[in-house]
Amino acid sequence: GELLLCEANMVYKYIQEDGSNRGTYGKLVCTNFKIAFLDDDSASDDNEPQFKNKIIGENDITLQCVDQIYGVYDEKKKLLTGQLRKYPEKLIIYCKDLRVFHFCLRYTKEEEVKRIVSGIIHHSQTPKLLKRLFLFSYASAAPNNTEGRNQTVMFDTLEDWRVELERTKGNVKYKAVTINEGYRVSEKLPLYFVVPICVSEENILKYEGRGIPIWCWSCHNGAALLKMSAFPKEQDDSTSQTQKAFLDGIYKTISKAPYELLKTDDLSSSLPSLQDIQTAYTRFKQLFLIDNSTDFWATDVKWFSLLESTNWLEIIRRVLKKAIEVAECLERQHTNVLLIEECATDLCCVISTLVQVMMDSYSRTKSGFQSLIQKEWVIGGHGFLDRCNHLHKSDKEEAPVFLLLLNCVWQLVQQYPLAFEFTETYLTVLSDSLYVPIFSTFFFNSQHQKDTNTSGESLKTQSGPFRFLTVWDWSVQFDPKAQAFLNNPLYAEKPKPDKSQRKTTRFKHQRQLSLPLTATKSTTKRGFFREETDHFIKNILGKRISKFINSSDEPPNSFREFYDSWHSKPVDYYGLLIPRIDGPEIKVWAQRYLRWIPEAQLHGGGTIATAAKILDLMEEVQSLQVKMDEEHSQAISGDVCSVPLLRNSARLSSLFPFALLQRQSIKPALPTSTWKDLEDEDDLVKRDDEFVDLTGDMP
Repeated sequence: GELLLCEANMVYKYIQEDGSNRGTYGKLVCTNFKIAFLDDDSASDDNEPQFKNKIIGENDITLQCVDQIYGVYDEKKKLLTGQLRKYPEKLIIYCKDLRVFHFCLRYTKEEEVKRIVSGIIHHSQTPKLLKRLFLFSYASAAPNNTEGRNQTVMFDTLEDWRVELERTKGNVKYKAVTINEGYRVSEKLPLYFVVPICVSEENILKYEGRGIPIWCWSCHNGAALLKMSAFPKEQDDSTSQTQKAFLDGIYKTISKAPYELLKTDDLSSSLPSLQDIQTAYTRFKQLFLIDNSTDFWATDVKWFSLLESTNWLEIIRRVLKKAIEVAECLERQHTNVLLIEECATDLCCVISTLVQVMMDSYSRTKSGFQSLIQKEWVIGGHGFLDRCNHLHKSDKEEAPVFLLLLNCVWQLVQQYPLAFEFTETYLTVLSDSLYVPIFSTFFFNSQHQKDTNTSGESLKTQSGPFRFLTVWDWSVQFDPKAQAFLNNPLYAEKPKPDKSQRKTTRFKHQRQLSLPLTATKSTTKRGFFREETDHFIKNILGKRISKFINSSDEPPNSFREFYDSWHSKPVDYYGLLIPRIDGPEIKVWAQRYLRWIPEAQLHGGGTIATAAKILDLMEEVQSLQVKMDEEHSQAISGDVCSVPLLRNSARLSSLFPFALLQRQSIKPALPTSTWKDLEDEDDLVKRDDEFVDLTGDMP
């Protein structure tokens, strides 16, 4: 389905890392899928990256991955948008995966320069219709292959929800409903979802799904995590009173046993706004979009102050803290938690996903995590199309909400690597997949939008409905050798309890047994606000629903006591996980943000070098196992060949597997006096001359 739109010959691509203007000539092309640089000196087989993406090459940029385009006029950078009067001599493309490409157009024919520059700007920056996405061109031309779901639960059938209810023991108090079939309740809600058993379908229909507690997950002790779309704030008095009476009725209905006490949390007031998140991330990513070595060393001097001023790490810390607070309510206080947001499709998704990753070991397996993303984000109605601004319709709607989640999950993965079946490389690749428009997973705002656009009637060549690929089939992007980097070799599956013990340990958590009991612990089966119902009704008329229990009602040291108590005990990798959130514990996701900056690499170091060494050992063990099995079965041992080791971790750098070992810049462009304080300048030059470039030796 890919079509060539425009091209330019004799384009010179700089190797921007070393500032020496070295590079290579080639052809720059723009298609309906990507911008690509085709050079004559393509990588030889022995220099081929080991972690190769089958869809996107080293010099490919999908149109959705383009962040900003700058032109250089007389050594001055200018942002390029719309129609251009004068065409630049250099083109700089900044990507959303933080790559930076420099192209020199001085030696290219003028007509070709006009075509390629205006073509790239038009196809990557101007607003477009949904059906113009490459997603549809690919789906209409590609074979109808829907295999390879890899045990990921898609949550697009009623049965998927019933199985999940049964898995979490939530089917006693909650039910999956079909009332939204045909989207007769709301286009924002999925076809199937789960509500408390006592909520009637009539009530769900009444306000188009708003004001209804929707089930996310049930804890082992029966407490549940719920979410709710709030009613619009500004309305006339009569409508407002009707809605309050409706809410009152809903809460009276579920204020009886077997439901637990409830705590609500209005995330729009207790967490940063989407605008704050977008502003912080915009500042943060600028630290990593480095043009050259000079820029890197200039920012390196004031790195910590620049990092702090972005506020990105503080937002991650606040989100993790909120998830811990919710986990405390569910685990220790046996309290239901209701998350409230305007549409319950942004921060609700972040918090509910984090809580499940922290509390449910199944969500820390690869298939479990993918199923969780399907449940809370894809089917849950997160507006990927708007939040990622794939169509360039409105910058106001753009916010990196899903990236925020991945950053938070990464904090947990790097603090407790043994608890996760997947690696940080998996998370990095998942973040890159946001911008690959051959998978439908991250390119719709809701299940309704996907369903209504699945019909292929607009394309004459397409007779049946589109068959979109899911991102969870990793074989589309990577071969088996590359996929090995997505799986944690040190992860051990949760041991299954003996049948004789299963009855007594069914609802017990190792971590729960180690938590201190509060002096004023309420009974687990207490009615839903029995004594407090009258007080609640009075409050609800004067205040928004989310205010009826405030976190300030809790003892101020309750959170700290829970946090410190958990961290004082040994970690149970199959139980509750609480991230460390104090001060420097919140770190920068180095693999994602520094992987294209050679100056930041650790030669022969970094977590990836360790992981590669472990994979080497695993291959060796498997090879020996094969030999032993062969000898045991009295086969001819001479026929057995050992598995060739693919990696040599001593020659890797922390940029691996995304970039090969690269030479550092010859001389950091810091004031000379700074370097003279460290050591004599001649020594620096000598030291650089002695550097052994291992690139040619890479496997």
